[in-house]
Amino acid sequence: MFNPFSLEGKTILITGASSGIGRSIAIASANAGANIILTARNLDRLKEVYLLLKGKNHKIIVADLNCSNELDALINKINVKLDGVVCSAGISDITLLKGINQKKILSVFNVNVFSQILLISGLLKQKKINQSASFVFISSISGTLVGNTGEVIYSSSKGAINGYIKSAALELAHKGHRINSISPGIVETKLLNLSNELFTEEGLDEMKKKYPMKRFGKPEDIAYGAIYLLSNASSWVTGTNLVIDGGYTIK
Repeated sequence: MFNPFSLEGKTILITGASSGIGRSIAIASANAGANIILTARNLDRLKEVYLLLKGKNHKIIVADLNCSNELDALINKINVKLDGVVCSAGISDITLLKGINQKKILSVFNVNVFSQILLISGLLKQKKINQSASFVFISSISGTLVGNTGEVIYSSSKGAINGYIKSAALELAHKGHRINSISPGIVETKLLNLSNELFTEEGLDEMKKKYPMKRFGKPEDIAYGAIYLLSNASSWVTGTNLVIDGGYTIK
């Protein structure tokens, strides 16, 4: 039976695949039939994810995308053409306006923006992308739809990604490539383990009450959205931001 959401036979590169949303997307994509290339900085955690993947044609490439040499090495080690790329690597940041400096800005933008853009450019330059490929960026409702105190740098980085996908989608549409983002609300990952006066456990409990569905997202909630964008079911979708937030931004 035809399944437009199948990823059978597709090869997908997933950054930030060792934990959180990236980990969940890797597992869900393998379950949907894809061959997965996992990349992140931590080999042990990547091995743990690898063992959870359905199928046999998967690969691990350890790389710190903040390091230009390792980014180049990652691209060079990919010896197949990709049908999809998920840019899930990212870091959060809580800094009040008066505490912002160039070092903090660069530390967030290097991970959340610069490395992602350079990865896609490198893959295209080396012709390691199949025709009609799909690129999925994990963005956020912060910086695209809402703002939060202390999240100026983080929100700016996510806003930059959403600006990128619109121009990139236009530039690559003639090749059949699609570029989209997913903007999650708060998802239960290790990024929630921040502890300071702006993001305490009590503050998170209060925030949860503001979600119409009375819960934060789970990594698999975002993974299923990524499956849609990676699959042929979304073959006429590009330059779009898919909001998955339990209704938070419609209140």
